[in-house]
This record gives sequence, structure tokens and C-alpha cells, in this order.
Amino acid sequence: MWDTRRVTRPPSPPDDERVVVALDLPDATAALRLVERIGPATRFYKVGLELFCAAQARPVLDELAERGARVFCDLKLWDVPATVRRAAARLAEGGADLLSVHADPPTVAAAVEAAGSERVLAVTVLTSMGPADLAAAGYAATDPAELALRRARAALEAGAGGLVASGREAARLRSELGGGFRLVTPGIRSGRDRPVGDDQVRTVTAAEAIAAGADQVVVGRPVRDATDPQAAVAALRVEVAAALRGTAPLRGSSG
Repeated sequence: MWDTRRVTRPPSPPDDERVVVALDLPDATAALRLVERIGPATRFYKVGLELFCAAQARPVLDELAERGARVFCDLKLWDVPATVRRAAARLAEGGADLLSVHADPPTVAAAVEAAGSERVLAVTVLTSMGPADLAAAGYAATDPAELALRRARAALEAGAGGLVASGREAARLRSELGGGFRLVTPGIRSGRDRPVGDDQVRTVTAAEAIAAGADQVVVGRPVRDATDPQAAVAALRVEVAAALRGTAPLRGSSG
């Protein structure tokens, strides 16, 4: 069983690693152009399925390494354990500081064996899924918060060093499971303008995610589509810092 009393919380990320920018772009040229525009505002980036499937991930990973940036390879691995073990080993060898797998215990255990616990983040429930989506997918538990907690506990018991979860579930995960893991929250929105065609349903602001216990937030479209991506990241860092101090206004508050 996951024992919250015996596991100490990992070191807090430095300020310039709290906001992880998702390089969800079609090719290396576009991805590295965004990195250039962001400049020193962050040193943590997510490289996901789009660049890997376009065979464009390698030059991006190499350039990020040259810049001293850190990388979250977000491929959400889920396959037979032998395949996951080999894939996780290749990602670790290729420079992934973090990698994601689905919160299936054999999958988590295989990735941990190959890449080490500190690199492995287990995805609980995708932020694009609500109760109706979970029911349609055949899950017995259709409350995202209940399912996220169940899957999170199983993943941590299997050795995961961290979790990927919506900010809507973050506070409960911290309350039930303690502080002995990294918590990364995607689905970050401002609470005002939503991108056209947005498929995220369980969204929070950066301040809400951090206040609920997230260590890092992953931000894609609000930065990628911004007129000034560096300014967008800088504003998110200010919001995160205020939340850490307990002074950030939360969505729906009167502040």
C-alpha cells in the first residue's frame, strides 16, 4: 500500500521549471521557433505525439539539450510490459527528464524498471474526459475524481514517481496520497477565453492548479497561440508565484 507517512515530498521545481510549455507543433522548425520566441521564460518543455509521429522529435530534443532545457516526453505509453520497458529505456537514453505512461500498474512497473521512478509520470484521467466519456469507454467508475484517485494510488504503489492529473482532482490527491510524488497538471486555461475547438473539459487556471497542490503546469494552446509567447509564459509564472504565496485570485472569486 502507498504509505503517505513514509514518503517525503520530492524537491520543489525551480521557478523557471514550474511552467512546462507543450511543443504541440507539426515539425521541428515550428517547435524550435516557439522555443526561440519564449527565450528564458521557461526551461521545461513537453514533446509529444505530434512531433514523434512526424519523425521530428530528435532535432527538438537535441536542441533543447544544447540549451540546457529539460524535457517531458509525453507519449502516454500503454502496451504490453515488455514493449513499454523497451520504449521507456529508449526515451530515457534519448534525454527525457520525465516520461508519461497510463496509470496501469504493470505498465508503470515496466517503465520504472527501465527509466527509474523519478522519471515516470502516470496519467490518471485525461482532462478531455468527463463522466459521459468514461461511461462510454466502459469504466465502472464514471466520476473523474474517484477514478483519478483509484488509478493514482495504484500507479504510486507500482512505483511511479509522479502523476499527471487535472487541477480539479489535485487537492484530493494531495489530501489522500500525501506529498511524496510530483504532480503535473495539464488543461490550463485562463477562465476567460477558450481556444476555438477546445476539447479540454476539466480545466483550471494555473493559480488554481498550484493552489490545489500541483508542482508544475503544462500549457499548450494559451502559449502556442499567443501573440507574444514569452509574455504569456512570464504572466503564467507571475500567476504561479502568487499562488505559491497564497495571494493569487482564483477563478470564481471576488478578488
